[in-house]
Amino acid sequence: MNNYKEQRPWGEFENILDVEYCKVKVITIKPGQAPSYQYHFKRSEVYVFIQGKALVCLDGVEREYGVGDTVIVPVLAKHKVTNIGDVDLLFIEVQHGEYFGEDDIVRVNDGYGRV
Repeated sequence: MNNYKEQRPWGEFENILDVEYCKVKVITIKPGQAPSYQYHFKRSEVYVFIQGKALVCLDGVEREYGVGDTVIVPVLAKHKVTNIGDVDLLFIEVQHGEYFGEDDIVRVNDGYGRV
């Protein structure tokens, strides 16, 4: 299963399932923060929002989401999730594909100098 947490400048993620066919994370984004605008070569992702308000940019199109909403991020789709609320944004991320390593993140734009 390989559960662990990692801190990031925008919040944290907790890896709750890591098996050959998928990876599942609980992601927390602090108010006003966002991970990088990014894409992946080897995986798709599905998000289920469980707390807060999100602005999701998917291939340049922005849309707001709230509790219970889902987003499907296909392989190679550029994406970014921003917390637009005043509480922590929490969502479940389910990754499907052939590889789930953090080195399959291609950052297009990043507010923390990681591009």
